[in-house]
Amino acid sequence: MKLHEFKFELPQELVATHPARNRDDSRLMVLNRATGTIEHRNFKDILDYFTEGDTFVLNDTKVFPARMYGNKEKTGATIEVFLLRELNKELRLWDVLVDPARKIRVGNKLYFGESDMVAEVIDNTTSRGRTIKFLFDGSDEDFRKALYELGETPIPKETLNRETEPADKERYQTIYAENIGAVAVPAAGLHFTREVMKRMEIKGIETAAVTLHVGLGTFRTVDVEDLTKHKTDSENFIVGPEACAVVNKALDAKKRVCAIGTTTLRAMESSVSANARMKPTQGWNDRFIFPPYEFKIANCLLTNLHLPESTLIMITAAFAGYPLLMEAYKEAIKEKYRFFSYGDAMLIL
Repeated sequence: MKLHEFKFELPQELVATHPARNRDDSRLMVLNRATGTIEHRNFKDILDYFTEGDTFVLNDTKVFPARMYGNKEKTGATIEVFLLRELNKELRLWDVLVDPARKIRVGNKLYFGESDMVAEVIDNTTSRGRTIKFLFDGSDEDFRKALYELGETPIPKETLNRETEPADKERYQTIYAENIGAVAVPAAGLHFTREVMKRMEIKGIETAAVTLHVGLGTFRTVDVEDLTKHKTDSENFIVGPEACAVVNKALDAKKRVCAIGTTTLRAMESSVSANARMKPTQGWNDRFIFPPYEFKIANCLLTNLHLPESTLIMITAAFAGYPLLMEAYKEAIKEKYRFFSYGDAMLIL
């Protein structure tokens, strides 16, 4: 498929700048691939589509406060430093993005607030990318505590068209987040509440957790018309034996296995055994999925409503089927569904 096939007009006012008052207050559009039907429900109704033994697969990655602001030595210019990933724990080397990048060169030092935190730029990686070394006199525990105090929740400010707010610290995080490492939230999980999880337990719906540390590549635009030429960023992921046992049991019983989010879906698709079951796997994931594609593990998907020409709408189209998804998106715009990370949900059966 070509990039232009995923282009559509999305009114700016439909991009949700803030979450719903309560996590499970979101709307839920339900697509049935077998019948081609579209239903309009509320997220609280999601369990109506599942029975005992069905399984929800969650991405338990945890967002860390990746956006920091430092001041350049001598000039004092304010520089945004966005932490992407740790390259070397002992040396405190990090892969980061800086803005404005034209002001930051190899050898420059950045000072962070009134703290003892200093960083030196030691390499250029991309136009905005840098490798920095933190110069900090203290234990690893103290270093990480300082990073957390200096950082802010890394909401996609450009898309939301607003600055970070205190409420984002809690709301830009799933309630089951456990393993720190993401710089963007696996948004489909934002709709779950303790009450919904308890109802799942009572109904006999199983859960399995995988980890994929979501990177900024989630939001990166595709800039090639031929999708086979698009390269995605690598993201660290872990699919453990416990999750595999739960999922494979459900598959053997011919139950529903629902991937909660496209990040979960990609992790699952990167851990398929020769007999089409999930196997323990870990490493770096740069899998880019677009139509046509045959999914091996998940047989239903919960996801949010995505932006035009994004990799997320492409993987969703691969799962739902391109014609049905495009019809659903027209319906969503007509019915004024809320799009993006803080928006409404879509269940594809």
